[in-house]
Amino acid sequence: MFTRFDGLKTPLGAVALTVALTQPAWAAAQVGKPAPNFSGTDSNGKTVKLSDFKGKVVVLEWTNHDCPFVRKHYDTSNMQKLQQQATSKGVVWLSIISSAPGKQGAVSATQANELTTSRKASPTAVILDPKGTIGQLYGARTTPHIYIIDKQGILQYNGAIDSISSADKADVPKATNYVSSALTNVLAGRPANPATTTPYGCGVKY
Repeated sequence: MFTRFDGLKTPLGAVALTVALTQPAWAAAQVGKPAPNFSGTDSNGKTVKLSDFKGKVVVLEWTNHDCPFVRKHYDTSNMQKLQQQATSKGVVWLSIISSAPGKQGAVSATQANELTTSRKASPTAVILDPKGTIGQLYGARTTPHIYIIDKQGILQYNGAIDSISSADKADVPKATNYVSSALTNVLAGRPANPATTTPYGCGVKY
């Protein structure tokens, strides 16, 4: 069971389904087409543009540290292991926080850096997107929500981190890790398979 913000109890599966059905109908980035370019400010005050990483594989991870689905993957070090494995192979990993000020998951630059340190995370950068500009550009629906862009700038993966849409930490080792599989294929010059899955988690707090 998951406690909603109104205090009611709702099955986690129903929460994930609600997220999928109630998100605004933005035009999401499309697999097989050029990934939309964007410019944002990271937690160290540096301007980061997707175009800066031309010729590199890039992962975009939408995150919200207070979301139980995100905590599932960070508390088990699943997300950190993915980040470490990816960046060790030259992949650029950008964690993006699109929570609006005052909403769940919104953090200052200092707080974002403290989270990176305390969780032993290793993204290339953490981008603060309080207006939701980048999130809406990509159609990011949940936290987590993962996108993978190949060296030619083509979006190759859009979806969930893995195959079990729960906030139960015990499910991590049981699940098929879609991101790991997609990265293996993309780094080898092959298309991700599957290339699109249904993301699950808390709705992005635009």
